[in-house]
Order: sequence, then C-alpha cells, then structure tokens
Amino acid sequence: MPTPRQTIEQGCLTPGMNFHEKVWALTARIPQGKVATYGQIAAALGTRAARAVGQALHHNPYAPQVPCHRVVASTGHLNGFAEGLDAKRKLLRAEGVAFRDDDHVDLSACRFALK
Repeated sequence: MPTPRQTIEQGCLTPGMNFHEKVWALTARIPQGKVATYGQIAAALGTRAARAVGQALHHNPYAPQVPCHRVVASTGHLNGFAEGLDAKRKLLRAEGVAFRDDDHVDLSACRFALK
C-alpha cells in the first residue's frame, strides 16, 4: 500500500485528502516542459479559490517531486515561488518552457490540461 507521500507524488487523489494534499497531487501531474495555472488547479478541485491553491503550494513539502514551479498566473505571469522568480524562471527555461517575455510563459505553447 502506498504511503500518503507516494500517493501525492504519483498525482493520485484519494478520499480523505485535505485541500493542500489535493493541490499537491494535481501539481505532481504537470510534466516537465509544461505549466498549469492556479485557476486551473482550483477549477479541477471544484472551486474558484486560486489564491488558496497558491497558499497550498507555498507550503509544499514535496518539492521538487511536486513541481510547484510549474504553476503560474492565468496570464502566464511568473509569481509566487519561495526561491524567488529568477530561480523559477531558470527552472522553467531549463525544462524547455516557452516564454513570451522574461515575466510571462507562453500558455498557448506550454499549458498542460489537468485531468
């Protein structure tokens, strides 16, 4: 039987998970070179609480296996990364994420459809 950590890192949602655990599990599904938005994650959880998603990711104990750097604002703007935006930008560029400019990823090229 998988541990709660393994369940989250595998991107599985299970009964009894709290909101943060569900956010982390969905974030674990985002593949290298792709991004999702805070709003996408919120919508996948049946809520409009994109800021609460950001707070959950701020407390992510599973990084880098749960890649919170792959979550951006609905405009593609980089924000909310504990290591700083330069580090987030560097990680995303190293993964091949396309950018429109230094502060915005190109969502049309790299948005991941959460399931």
